[in-house]
Amino acid sequence: MRDAGALEGRDYAAALCVVLVWGTNFVAMKLGLREVTPFQLGAGRYFFALLPLLLFVRPPKLAPRWVVLYGLFQGVGQFGLLFLALRAGMSASLAPVMLQMQVFFTALFAWVVLKEPVSGRLQAAMGIAAVGLGCLCVDAFGRGSAVTLTGFILSILSAAMWAASNIVVRIAQRSTPQFDVLPFMVWSSMVPILPFVLLSLAFDPPSTSWNWRAVSGTAWASMAYLGWFATILGYAMWTGLLKRHPANRVAPFSLAVPPVGIAAGMLGLGEAVTPWQWAGIVLVVASLALVMFRPRVRAAAPQ
Repeated sequence: MRDAGALEGRDYAAALCVVLVWGTNFVAMKLGLREVTPFQLGAGRYFFALLPLLLFVRPPKLAPRWVVLYGLFQGVGQFGLLFLALRAGMSASLAPVMLQMQVFFTALFAWVVLKEPVSGRLQAAMGIAAVGLGCLCVDAFGRGSAVTLTGFILSILSAAMWAASNIVVRIAQRSTPQFDVLPFMVWSSMVPILPFVLLSLAFDPPSTSWNWRAVSGTAWASMAYLGWFATILGYAMWTGLLKRHPANRVAPFSLAVPPVGIAAGMLGLGEAVTPWQWAGIVLVVASLALVMFRPRVRAAAPQ
């Protein structure tokens, strides 16, 4: 008998597409940051995510505060800090691993804000992840490392902001019976643009003025890829999978994002991964696997 929650061919194709897009989007970030500042890249990313869908997608049917909060946490917080980290010395290979720490920040924030319990399995996974971060931190402190301590810290803060945006989504879903992700994503993309522009005007040096005519096609393609594919297409396909199947069937696919990101950074940008980084990567991915691959409970009961 066919399992009602079993994934079909189109589901595997969608999951593969999401993994490839999210794994390679860190290379696109690095390429864009060669010509524009982190704040300019943030504004460009959400400009492309917003248009032209804003003209066709109606506003979400929920309180505007959740749209604003999500746009600030996920847009300005997560990606603003991530772009700063990549500019400050975080590699495209290691960034996807660092961002996966949002799983544990989400659990901590959910425990504090939503009073959700933290299981023993999750506590063990957090301990393994902490050791993995220790390995990565040793490398960040080492001389001659391609990853700087500043980039390392900013990446951790970026993961925390991602977790905060996850909590906003959970609260919004609980307070809105007809929660629809696509309008929520499109209209929340409007929120980060003005803060990014103001941050650029306040902190970017005059030599990096908003002269978009001087920006190459590569940088424009980078921003379009981040906005249309990594933001709208990626999240829409991922949410579609979560709507059709249980979360425990879909979530493990995210474990493929770090390996794809590592391969993309090494092949696309010529980045190297040190032994300490490999040790940290293995431990962090193992901790995520411990959380996501839960043992199945036997349904068969004595009759």
